[in-house]
Amino acid sequence: MKWTTIWLLLVAELLSMGVWFSASAVAPALSAAWSLDDSGRAWLTMSVQAGFVAGALLSALLNLADRIPAHLFFAWSAIAASASTAMIAARAEGLALAVALRFLTGFFLAGVYPVGMKIVATWTDKDRGLGIGLLVGALTLGSAGPHLLNALGVTSDWRVLLYASSAAAALGGFVAALFVRQGPNRSKAPPFRWAYAGKILRDPPVLLANLGYLGHMWELYAMWSWIAGYVASSGVAFLAIAAGGPGSLLAGRLADRIGRTKVTIASMAISGLCAALIGAFYHSPLLPAIAVLWGFSIVADSAQFSACITELCAREYLGTALTLQTSLGFLLTMFTIRLVPWVQARMGVQWSFAVLAVGPVLGIAAMAALRARPESEKIAGGQK
Repeated sequence: MKWTTIWLLLVAELLSMGVWFSASAVAPALSAAWSLDDSGRAWLTMSVQAGFVAGALLSALLNLADRIPAHLFFAWSAIAASASTAMIAARAEGLALAVALRFLTGFFLAGVYPVGMKIVATWTDKDRGLGIGLLVGALTLGSAGPHLLNALGVTSDWRVLLYASSAAAALGGFVAALFVRQGPNRSKAPPFRWAYAGKILRDPPVLLANLGYLGHMWELYAMWSWIAGYVASSGVAFLAIAAGGPGSLLAGRLADRIGRTKVTIASMAISGLCAALIGAFYHSPLLPAIAVLWGFSIVADSAQFSACITELCAREYLGTALTLQTSLGFLLTMFTIRLVPWVQARMGVQWSFAVLAVGPVLGIAAMAALRARPESEKIAGGQK
């Protein structure tokens, strides 16, 4: 029952998250159709981040992820994200409406990703790093899916790709509604406490885990958003993003055995080096390999920050804590997604990713500080 439910949740997550990068994957076609500049292309992604932040903050303040049945919250959110994506293909004839609908897509996806992590947490204990790692892997593959369709030339019509992503998200919602339920570690729905979000931010060990997550998020979505243009290949972009799937799985297994802070520090060290040095390989045939290594390591640690939160915060408010964490992370990505083209305009394409190495450096410092605290004994059964 446990792993059957988790695998069905992974399917639902993979299908649902394709709408996140659906418009970004067809950005070249939209640029030609709507005469978009770099700013317009950036807003196709940034508007999703803004919507996610708004939805996640609202959910956290109202404790929605803890007060609404998780599988239904996930399902209706995925279906609503599907509808907003389909409306772009059906109605949008320019950037303004597309950005508004992309905002709604992100807003509704705030009920998919954090809620999915909460469901996994109710089914796992000593294997929580693996469980949430698998979920993040599914999210990664789902996010990379539109780039694969684009690389394979499945369609030359951007509307068809958006409709396909929308249909997949709707199917993911139905899978969650019909087959996914919370596990034995769930808690009763807590009373509404809008102030709990603030309490989370003031708790030192949780704060350090969140700061580690922010260091990770500093580079993640900026890399995902601009890697296709950097390597000039949708195929390589798909491989670079999708590599995070096995990276997340491997890191999840290791984190449960040797400790989450160790794994997150090692992952950020590798991804930070890739960000700093990928420019040295810009004209090299090794560029695709470095991009894939970066994609592998940049996602590997993601699930472990969330796993730390589930082990450090009050169980009855898991959904609120996870939603707050992701909202802060995605708020930061709105800045870094825009930062990369700004740096590119001043330093050139080759070294435009180097600025992303700042995040892992700060994230490593936060996780090292968390490891030194006595509360870290709660993480991964004392493995830290």
